[in-house]
Amino acid sequence: MDHPFTYREVGATAAAQLPPGYRHLEHRVQLAGTDLAAVAEALLTWRMHRAAGLRVAASAPRAAVGVRVRQVLGVGPVGFVAPCQVVWVVAESDRVGFGYGTLPGHPVRGEESFLVSQDPDGQLWFTVRAFSRPGRWFTKLAGPAGGLVQRLMARRYAAAMRRLTRVTRP
Repeated sequence: MDHPFTYREVGATAAAQLPPGYRHLEHRVQLAGTDLAAVAEALLTWRMHRAAGLRVAASAPRAAVGVRVRQVLGVGPVGFVAPCQVVWVVAESDRVGFGYGTLPGHPVRGEESFLVSQDPDGQLWFTVRAFSRPGRWFTKLAGPAGGLVQRLMARRYAAAMRRLTRVTRP
């Protein structure tokens, strides 16, 4: 790997339990439609991130282990830069998603995952899971507000997936 991760527990968002010593987040919402493949395509090709308002530059057009992604949240030249690298990907008949970990320069240290799953009855669900702690002076200074920002971003991701689901519904 060209860049070291800023935390030790690489891949832990794929585990049942998130690691201790971090702020934990789990946000799950129901999606419209039943076309897992179409929704997965929106997730794996960074469309969800763009629909959530991020500027995205990735080293590959699809999420895959080792792909680096640089995200910017902000307006014009002013924004927060969040470099990450994909650490795991799952593509099964009933669930698709990935997790990425923070690289140097990211405002926090930790990992975030995005998963679309389908119940036996065909219902789609979108889940964001994360563990993080402040990684830069300004996120340390923000204190509990950092957790609020992360929760707001999880809601933006979910809202973007809901919009994309309506667009990709069969």
